[in-house]
Amino acid sequence: MSEQAIELDLDETGVATDLPAPANERDSVQQVPYRPVQFRDDDLATALERSAAWLRSAQKWLGEPLDVIAIHLDYDDSAGSPYYDVKLLCNEEDLAGAPIAVRTQQAQVPTS
Repeated sequence: MSEQAIELDLDETGVATDLPAPANERDSVQQVPYRPVQFRDDDLATALERSAAWLRSAQKWLGEPLDVIAIHLDYDDSAGSPYYDVKLLCNEEDLAGAPIAVRTQQAQVPTS
């Protein structure tokens, strides 16, 4: 079995260049700067508790509330896989620590 890379023709927003655009000018494919953070377990309560614990620690690290746009719950009933799949869709700038960098930069700017 050989693995071959699949090349995709994407635009700057990460969608296919040949994706049909919505017909009306008021409609659009939006850029969504959110990244899923995944928690998998056979017990839903445990997965949710771990996601909550991670969210608390990430917010403490960030120094402000983490921007979470959605919580996605799915399941995987294939053999050997954890059944529940909880995903927090988090702002990728928050995950990169951008607010920390902004605060650090602002603290270094001399005031007049």
